[in-house]
Amino acid sequence: MTSPPEVLCIGESMALFVPAEPGPPEQVRSWLRTFGGAESNVACHLPALGVPSAWVSAVGDDPFGRALVREIASAGVDVSGVEIDLARPTGLYVKESGAQGSPVRYYRTGSAASALGPDLVSRLHLGGVRVLHLSGITPALSASCLALVRAVLEAPRGERLVSFDVNHRPALGQDLSVLAELAGRADLVLTGDDEAERVWGTGDPARLRKLLPGPRTLVVKHGERGATLVEGEAAPLFEPALRVDVIEPVGAGDAFAAGFLAATLRGADPSTRLRRGHLQAAATLLTHDDVGVPLPAPVVDTLLRADAEEWSAARLTGEGVVVR
Repeated sequence: MTSPPEVLCIGESMALFVPAEPGPPEQVRSWLRTFGGAESNVACHLPALGVPSAWVSAVGDDPFGRALVREIASAGVDVSGVEIDLARPTGLYVKESGAQGSPVRYYRTGSAASALGPDLVSRLHLGGVRVLHLSGITPALSASCLALVRAVLEAPRGERLVSFDVNHRPALGQDLSVLAELAGRADLVLTGDDEAERVWGTGDPARLRKLLPGPRTLVVKHGERGATLVEGEAAPLFEPALRVDVIEPVGAGDAFAAGFLAATLRGADPSTRLRRGHLQAAATLLTHDDVGVPLPAPVVDTLLRADAEEWSAARLTGEGVVVR
């Protein structure tokens, strides 16, 4: 790291295994080990977008923990705040990749990160940090992790923002009322319209804003259709997503969050902030990994300058941009 982190992400990252050969998962014999976790994914995207980031969590004193910390650091992320738990293991999960969806199986019960608690707040190094990024996954890991998230939200912020990605995962058995409570205390909230429907009973941005008046910024993602920004007194702004030849969808939401946060910190206009989110998501949709290789700068610059018709006509493929 050459600069102090501007964004600090807190949450579990795990060893991730994806098929290294085609075929039904039960017949796959070779698996590729990488890593993944909502908050660390966001942290890994940011340096490539010009925003120094840090990731704080706990891992086991095991090969998986050492590997994922090393790999996250290799993305330019400050990992100096990661703690090593000598008694608990690093969590892991298995992803069965597919363009129409990817079943995920978690093996994280009793993991090192699940033992994190509110005492972590006093150990955070916040000099220069402008955004603390959290997700709804962390409070579902354990009672102590819920207490940690509440402690972050209760701590004095000054000019610092707290970003909260709802990240509702039915398999985790998240308490919907708790998700609503935590989101309501953040400054910036990101949610999919489908998960907002489950948590608040509506995925409509205008109606959701009435139910969630506290955060200054609300982003509602509509999957492949696009995303809507509701902020201040301005009318909701919808920006369509790019058309993408999807390889695998998991991780696109974290990529969108990173792109949106980076553009927000750089003072971009509302439309550019949403487009930055879509562009970063597109890069991840074009890969099996949770963190894709950033799109080439000329492609990004061209699409950010594109008018509405040109933006809608573009399609991203593994070979580049095709205009139809």
